[in-house]
Amino acid sequence: MQATKEEGMRLYGISRTQTAIPYLEIAAAAGDVEAMYYLGEANRRLVMGGMSQAALDWYHRAAQQGEPHAMLRLYDGSACELGDVCPEEGNDWREAALVATLPKAEAGDAEAMGALYDIYTYLDRHDEAMEWLLRSAEAGNLDSINWLGHLARDDEDKYATETERLEAAAEWHRRAAEAGYAPAMNDLSSVLNNLGRREEAWEWMVQASEAGHINGRRWQAACYIVPDAEEREICQTEKDPAKGWAILLAISEEVSGTTSERALRIYGDKVTPEQREEGERMMEEWLNREPPLSYFPDKFGY
Repeated sequence: MQATKEEGMRLYGISRTQTAIPYLEIAAAAGDVEAMYYLGEANRRLVMGGMSQAALDWYHRAAQQGEPHAMLRLYDGSACELGDVCPEEGNDWREAALVATLPKAEAGDAEAMGALYDIYTYLDRHDEAMEWLLRSAEAGNLDSINWLGHLARDDEDKYATETERLEAAAEWHRRAAEAGYAPAMNDLSSVLNNLGRREEAWEWMVQASEAGHINGRRWQAACYIVPDAEEREICQTEKDPAKGWAILLAISEEVSGTTSERALRIYGDKVTPEQREEGERMMEEWLNREPPLSYFPDKFGY
């Protein structure tokens, strides 16, 4: 059962939403609450962020098991007002999420602490939201640590200059990146590049690639093929078109679609026939690595 769920999550992570659904349904039928929530997300994405009946049903099932983000999605979709899908007590899914989550957070659950950030934000209680986000980070929640980096990057009230904001963001991203969190590796690389610290930015982009982040892997391929292209200062590596082509071929095999096809078209003219042949021979080295490729979508994103 766990392998089935992992395959569903892998497919969801590379935006194969429709294909992921049958795998997640098997896990959800066995009682996996996380699978129920992601089935809500998958079905919502199929209708471009709207609330389909399938999404509503799965969010409701997850919410009945205490999943706070499912409750917030039900609030977003006005499920109680429009569909008479309400909490057991009251009519506000935000308050229901708070009631279900606060005791877990107070008991030391770092993930629940992080969820309280979203819940209190929805309740317009922003000071409490930040308090719990910081507590979640202190408890080791890598997503919360990394999110504090994003907030620092945009905080013009606390940091007077862009450089100060980027330096503050880098500290948070680095904490999560050094703990092995792939999205933070990708974010740290971007921040360091904007700070002009190219060598370190490239090192973290490669680490993001090795951790399975598709953005890092695509940058790695592009930098091997044309490291001296305009606005490609992050490419602190020697040119190796065959290796770059091998990586693009492997990405296209694992994550097929318009983006992968476009990359092959764009870079195809920059690789000689001989380099393409060598890349084809090298492709197996880059195919189906562990951990698998993912966009690492936010659990509670758009």
